Amino acid sequence: MSRPAPIGCRRRKRLQTRVTARGVTDTWREHIEPAGAGLHRIKKHGAMRVDAMLIADDKHLSNQSDQSPGQLANTASLPGIVGNAWAMADFHFGYGFPIGGVVATDIEQGGVISPGGVGFDINCGVRLCALDLEQKDIPDMKKFGRRLKGRIPAGPSGKGGVDLSDTGMEAILSEGAKAAVELGLGHHEDLAAMESHGLLEGDERGLSEQAVKRGMRALGTLGSGNHFLELQVVDTILDEEAARAFGLREGQVTAMIHTGSRGLGHQVCSDHVSALEQRYKKTSQGWYAEEWDITLPDRQLASAPFHSKEGQDYFEAMQAAGNYAFANRSALTQRLRDTLRAHLGTDGELEVIYDVCHNIAKIEQHVVHGSSCTCCVHRKGATRALGGDHEELASKFNGIGQPVLVPGDMGTASYVLAGPVTGSNQAFSSSCHGAGRQLSRTQARNSIDGLALQEELREKGIAVYANTPNVLSEEAPDAYKDVDEVIRLTTEAGLARPVARLRPFCVIKG
Repeated sequence: MSRPAPIGCRRRKRLQTRVTARGVTDTWREHIEPAGAGLHRIKKHGAMRVDAMLIADDKHLSNQSDQSPGQLANTASLPGIVGNAWAMADFHFGYGFPIGGVVATDIEQGGVISPGGVGFDINCGVRLCALDLEQKDIPDMKKFGRRLKGRIPAGPSGKGGVDLSDTGMEAILSEGAKAAVELGLGHHEDLAAMESHGLLEGDERGLSEQAVKRGMRALGTLGSGNHFLELQVVDTILDEEAARAFGLREGQVTAMIHTGSRGLGHQVCSDHVSALEQRYKKTSQGWYAEEWDITLPDRQLASAPFHSKEGQDYFEAMQAAGNYAFANRSALTQRLRDTLRAHLGTDGELEVIYDVCHNIAKIEQHVVHGSSCTCCVHRKGATRALGGDHEELASKFNGIGQPVLVPGDMGTASYVLAGPVTGSNQAFSSSCHGAGRQLSRTQARNSIDGLALQEELREKGIAVYANTPNVLSEEAPDAYKDVDEVIRLTTEAGLARPVARLRPFCVIKG
């Protein structure tokens, strides 16, 4: 049996199309080619309206075992798509869109919005806080770790969350982090250090009763899976000027919070995915929505024109869920401050460096092929990387770029990057959002001993507090790509530049 040609090489013989997952084929292998440092291009073919770009080199692609490149090629068929479809360096298989996918549609030219392009955990994101402490300044770390575990609710339920009134819930959904601050769950100065200042203009009336119910008692909880609160130390400074602007120094303790909109956001996505998918019927050409005359290769890409009633209903509900996520990270930050005060008598002068969204669709202005576009930019497992002259950023980031927060895995490191000094990068001002999975959760559970891993990490000076061994197995370092490689590829592709490397020493998991 002959060995297949390496990825990136042109084939002399056309391969037979093979369906490798629901609605996903491997024909992309016939059309991929290197496109520069850290880049590969899947050339437009079949139903694709534009090319697709992957942040990957030959080595990265040779280790790719899932069908996420085929998913990326599928996203390039969305009506109104502009530029290229993008997959960040941490890309892997997701629902409809690959995780790590970035797709922009022109909403004034029939562009669509797709819930699958945002994901089920709406505004899953990361907040980085800096403390005026070094690791030696925290006495009795075992006691402090137990205190954090006791005061930072984690796990799939919303047990231990803030008990909101109907009025408080309405305020959170409408006003995001600002409402949390007014409820005593955050500081006003934190708002300037948040993407969109912690507020997405949304209408909570688009949420189902079940979605609201799932959010009523979950505010201020981490959730499970890859969500965490992690204490870290700044291990290495890689860009002195940017680090000073961000307020980071070597040896400093930081706190990273990774969570989103909890069950509320999941229910919002479920409600709208279900309603939209019902409008698509299987045909010989793919999945067809007669009302909008849209054909898609995969039902999981189910979309509606942005300005349609269905498109607006989803967008408004997504915005409200995004506000809940901003408020959730604010509430968790306040609980961290309270825990620090209980242990140290001070909150360590905790300051929010930045707070970014990972799963969101934003209406943004971009220049595509020389023309201005009002774009709906879907970022699913990707973060914005704005230039230092962007009007949304605080003045301290002028000439530096937006802080880009990239959690790695609990056994190695996370990174802080910076967006361009000025202007925008070629991927709609986007960057990677993490290390990216290389093992599915099932594969990780079957191959990694969670309790043995916990002991191994303890010996490395990393205390991990988790509810079950399964969580440790699923989130083990070996389940993720090498974060250093992901950062290298992101840098080579010119999307963002590294500022600091952060090493974990205390981790709270669901």
